[in-house]
Amino acid sequence: MIDKKKFDDMRREIDKLERKREEAIELSRDIIKESKLAIYAVIRDNLNESEKHIEQLKKMIIELPKDDYDTGMAGVARQEYVEAITLYYYVKENKLIANDELKVDIYDYLAGLCDLTGELMRKAVNLVIKDDVKGAEKIRDFVDEIYHEFLKFNLRNGELRKKSDQIKWNLEKLENMMYDLKIKRG
Repeated sequence: MIDKKKFDDMRREIDKLERKREEAIELSRDIIKESKLAIYAVIRDNLNESEKHIEQLKKMIIELPKDDYDTGMAGVARQEYVEAITLYYYVKENKLIANDELKVDIYDYLAGLCDLTGELMRKAVNLVIKDDVKGAEKIRDFVDEIYHEFLKFNLRNGELRKKSDQIKWNLEKLENMMYDLKIKRG
């Protein structure tokens, strides 16, 4: 009546997929953690430490499977990776590294850029604390450029659309900070 061998084969296949799923989740968590460490080092002006995390991230991201096995974790990991790498290269080389250089899809790249603007805002605040107003102005201008490019997209009302609103709010905070500085300095 029932082919028990077929059910055994299906159980083995399910077990194999579950192992791959768990491996993808674990690697995604590790990439997210490493990305946060890289970002934190950049914010603290420790590019040497950040570079070590960046090198580790570049190795880890290669191992991350394209399929996230319905967890969403791999996409989050790729977005954190983009956020860390783009922040590092902006601070180190004053440029925005492109999605094809990072070998991530457009969605994860753009979502990572949305998050990048929040870290740039933190970096600008730290620069102002250190009395580097020109550095903060440069960041404001860079976030403004990112926002201008995002305005040209026709984003549907999905997750990327919601994340893109972060750029506007971060830019507004940067502009308010620069305005307050200008008023206080006369």
